[in-house]
Amino acid sequence: MGGGMSGPSFNIDNGYLEGLIRGFKNGILTRNDYLNLVQCETLEDLKVHLQSTDYGSFLANEPGPLSVSVIDDKLRNKLVLEFQHIRNQSVEPLSTFLDYITYSYMIDNIVLLITGTLHQRSISELAAKCHPLGIFEQMEAIGAVSTPAELYNTIIVDTPLAPFFLDCIFVQDLDEMNIEIIRNTLYKNYLEEFHNFCQQIGGITADVMCEILAFEADRRAIIITINSFGTELTKDDRSKLYPCCGKLHPEGLSALARSDDYDQVRAVADYYAEYKVLFEGAGNNPGDKTLEDKLFEHEVKLNVFSFLQQFHFGVFYSFIKLKEQEIRNIIWISECVAQRHRTKIDNYIPIF
Repeated sequence: MGGGMSGPSFNIDNGYLEGLIRGFKNGILTRNDYLNLVQCETLEDLKVHLQSTDYGSFLANEPGPLSVSVIDDKLRNKLVLEFQHIRNQSVEPLSTFLDYITYSYMIDNIVLLITGTLHQRSISELAAKCHPLGIFEQMEAIGAVSTPAELYNTIIVDTPLAPFFLDCIFVQDLDEMNIEIIRNTLYKNYLEEFHNFCQQIGGITADVMCEILAFEADRRAIIITINSFGTELTKDDRSKLYPCCGKLHPEGLSALARSDDYDQVRAVADYYAEYKVLFEGAGNNPGDKTLEDKLFEHEVKLNVFSFLQQFHFGVFYSFIKLKEQEIRNIIWISECVAQRHRTKIDNYIPIF
């Protein structure tokens, strides 16, 4: 496939778009930009500073006082427009690769809608909170389903997520525990399939993406294990949710499946140098970075490294992930400014 091609042949179909995405990457906020943002006293100050960056006048037409939710919507919309511009000009196999990027957002949207309807929230209210990269036509019908089988037959069957859902049909009810099982089963199947697709592409794309997806698989396995302590999820059911395309597979996953507490999970991570260092720096005391933050930092590092190589599709995935982290950073700072709660305003994760 295309990602395994040499430079000249890769460039015939993908060179322009790779150059474009590298140009977009150069607009990612720097440490100096963040230092300016954290000094803002109001959201209007924040807006003025963002105008001097690659975001330009994206908030210029907003009437009245700014809110954090408006900033969030506008940040996402700008990212979606850039992604769709790339997707509309892509050819195979890059177009399928870009579609795979959207599937994770579709999974998140489905889980958001099911969970919201379980709590009697209106579909229109929930739809407004869905990520625009994961929107699909049948979404609004989700309020009419009450079992996973109905969910599949009414909605999922006509979406690209259908192959990932087959393991979920036999779940009985859509209660909170089973919704989490469905979410993690969908992600397991999605990550394994995306990993296989990148291996088929081969070349630098496979090298870069399989490294990134292996980390994502291992991160999910670690977090699933930690979050399962004190719940009704059995060790056997927990192990079925682990993606098998990471570096922890198979011995590390077997050890995670037997773990009973956080210290045992940490002991498993000790056997893997890049994960050991993440646990060593994590804690829940004031001033400590959480394990989640350390995992996000490692993800950022992998996605920044992606841009050091040329002639591969990984830069498209990495750009989206880095922009997602940038949006989380801006929203975190915006929330702290809006609430005048500045003590934790520096708890963002810089990218460059």
